Amino acid sequence: MIALVVYDSLHGNTEKIARAVAGVLGPDAQAVRAGQADPAAVAAAGLVVLGAPTHGGRPSQAMQDFFARVPESAWRGKRVAVFDTRVPAKWVRIFGFAAPRMARRVQKMGATLAAPPEGFFVSATEGPLLAGEEERAAAWARGIVG
Repeated sequence: MIALVVYDSLHGNTEKIARAVAGVLGPDAQAVRAGQADPAAVAAAGLVVLGAPTHGGRPSQAMQDFFARVPESAWRGKRVAVFDTRVPAKWVRIFGFAAPRMARRVQKMGATLAAPPEGFFVSATEGPLLAGEEERAAAWARGIVG
């Protein structure tokens, strides 16, 4: 199965999670920044994993731009998993998180979720990731393929 992990990362934290996920998805999996991802690769992939930092309750602008470039037809029938990176502070919940919003978006375009949306924690806006988050990401990815 060809797996594509499309991510955006401003401080390197989401990229670390994306690479941990891709490392579990098999030798054909590749992790690509949202700004460099080819929309045709979405249609070719058997599984697409999307990851973005949460900004004001939404995915980053680069991930939103990626969604705008991919035709709706590419998502129909596609298995998709989504994750975000987020600060664990309670006040952040007021705005929500990127992963559930991305999940709703791909589902509206006909994709099937391969796993519930997941959030991985950073200690502050610029990180670093909390201890154990890369390992937790790998475990989450094993649940997607297993």
